[in-house]
Amino acid sequence: MYDLSSVLDFDALADVRPGSSILVSGPAMTGKRDIVYDMLADGAAEGDGAVVVTTNKKAENVVEEFRDRVPEFQGTQLRVVDCRGEDNPDPELSDGVSVHQVPSPGDLTGIGIGITNSLEGLHDSGRRRGRMALLSLSTMLTYTDKKTVFKFCHVLSSRLDTAGYIGVFTIDSEAHDKQTIQVIKQAFDGLIEIQAAEGGGREARVLGLANEPTDWKQI
Repeated sequence: MYDLSSVLDFDALADVRPGSSILVSGPAMTGKRDIVYDMLADGAAEGDGAVVVTTNKKAENVVEEFRDRVPEFQGTQLRVVDCRGEDNPDPELSDGVSVHQVPSPGDLTGIGIGITNSLEGLHDSGRRRGRMALLSLSTMLTYTDKKTVFKFCHVLSSRLDTAGYIGVFTIDSEAHDKQTIQVIKQAFDGLIEIQAAEGGGREARVLGLANEPTDWKQI
């Protein structure tokens, strides 16, 4: 089981089953990226593997953000799938971090291959546990339709299950219509919703990972 409750203090996140996929949903500027990175870094600090699929940040920036959180992490713990489609890809950054380049956030086949290769590489390096992050589904949805993205997430969940990893995915809840959000939600085992709290700050709740949704809680 995976314990994510040190990042967000909810009992529903204390025992997350391997293979689970969790959607982190909220408006822009509510800290979704930080929460997801913290979840991956928390595992890496214990020796787990990590895969980051980035659609808008350079792979170098991903490594920097990761090292800021886990200064002692080993390069073989982290794999990056860079979907920005820029020229002059660097297949390996400093510290032995491997990068898989994909031409576009809309190339879901290429992204899937990159994730599979990353999971296999981590397994070969002895990482039997790990966490994957995809940042973000909203970028993918500007390149392809919601049904295709839903199928991609559904297939990806089975790959995570086989690897014994968990996945956390972000989506901007205000960038899409309600029907799109509802379709995408169905591909996931659990949902973390984040919103601005009255009086300032943020609050979150967890759905799908326990018998009942949690109450909103300040974070």
